Amino acid sequence: MMTEQKETAAVQKSVWRIARHFVIPLLLVISLLGGMIAGYVVVGKHSLEDVFNMATWRHVFDLVFAP
Repeated sequence: MMTEQKETAAVQKSVWRIARHFVIPLLLVISLLGGMIAGYVVVGKHSLEDVFNMATWRHVFDLVFAP
């Protein structure tokens, strides 16, 4: 009976390890994209295509970190 509990604990640790290394970063990337889209399209009233344009974010970066 103790070995079954140890095996169950090992499986739970394994599942958490997978979640920590794959699911959590994926959720962070999805929320980053969602925030970019919500902020630029909904609040800023610009087109969705501009969100994925690198020149847009280079311009924003230059505005934020300009001397």
